[in-house]
Amino acid sequence: MSLVKTRKVGGSLVVTLPKELVESKKIKEGEIVEISVKKVRKDGFGAFKSLSPFTVRDELTVHE
Repeated sequence: MSLVKTRKVGGSLVVTLPKELVESKKIKEGEIVEISVKKVRKDGFGAFKSLSPFTVRDELTVHE
């Protein structure tokens, strides 16, 4: 599986196949290929570095 970023060309979005994938699958220009698209979910890990971790007391405060 390869992760690639979309980019806009004219009114369309395009993706570029990585060279390693093209070579391993022996894909040539003009060939028809089948693709599967799945949007990657963003991970928020590390987004709030200045906040301290939640504690049991924090959990109790929210539910009271």
